[in-house]
Amino acid sequence: MTAYPKTAALMARGAEFLGTERAVLCGAMSWVSERNLVAAISNAGGFGVIACGAMTPELLDTEITATAALTSKPFGVNLITMHPRLFDLIEVCSRHKVGHVVLAGGIPPKGAVEAIKAFGAKVIVFAPTLALAKKLFRSGADALVIEGSEAGGHIGPVSTSVLAQEFLPALAAEHVVFVAGGIGRGEMIASYLEMGASGVQLGTRFACASESIAHPAFKAAFFRANARDAVASVQIDPRLPVIPVRALRNKGSDEFIAKQIEVARRLDEGVVDMGEAQLEIEHFWAGALRRAVIEGDVENGSLMAGQSVGMVTREEPVSTIMAELMDECEGALAGR
Repeated sequence: MTAYPKTAALMARGAEFLGTERAVLCGAMSWVSERNLVAAISNAGGFGVIACGAMTPELLDTEITATAALTSKPFGVNLITMHPRLFDLIEVCSRHKVGHVVLAGGIPPKGAVEAIKAFGAKVIVFAPTLALAKKLFRSGADALVIEGSEAGGHIGPVSTSVLAQEFLPALAAEHVVFVAGGIGRGEMIASYLEMGASGVQLGTRFACASESIAHPAFKAAFFRANARDAVASVQIDPRLPVIPVRALRNKGSDEFIAKQIEVARRLDEGVVDMGEAQLEIEHFWAGALRRAVIEGDVENGSLMAGQSVGMVTREEPVSTIMAELMDECEGALAGR
């Protein structure tokens, strides 16, 4: 970071916490954040994070081993709190001496944070409200990611800029806080660092890197898209809950709206009961992310992307993306 003295100074606490040169995490993207991209992020001075998702403990064990063979730099593991075998996955991380575990997808269940800290790892959490963030820190969390609705994948209702204004003044002086959601350029990184963030997390910007195993058709869809194409999923009927997900609009997302209308009608007519109706909605997207990322079905798969997708215009090595972000950030800080 000697080429970026101002950026290095503002990222110092985050970089020390992660054990990296740059306090830039790559958001854990299922099917995308695997050994190749994770290792490339870490080798470029950032912090790669394996997206465990629905992996079994055996698969996670294999993925961590494979990632460690590609990089000697620090990387983390993202675990979904509602995974039925969460504590088995934590045990896998313990055996590999993983240094940082990210708990995502909800409030960590009782004993999860303690189980991770027991083998010396740092715990990174997400929180949609300031009150919950403070509670998680009191419960032992070591760092927080605040992620706004501009992000890709599962999202909350509040924008990154609003969350940053609420969380950073209250927490940044005493805690390590990373900002995520809609970040595509270094100038924005500079702004959040100046507000007190210890670092940032980006996902969409790295999804189409040369090292990403995403299908060429998936990457091409990103290159064609602009910010307004990355839309949040719509809930048609309050009886049929839909967890908000931001993805590129395609045939599948349009059909999902039609599906909700159809199921609501059948529910009104008594053809299906509430449980059956809700299950039908829940199963609509089953396997959809894999279909898009791995198989290249960009019409029917889920093209999860943040609103920064308009800044993803070509395939580049991770090292090039990282250098560009740092150049932009340092230039912005130097020009203040």
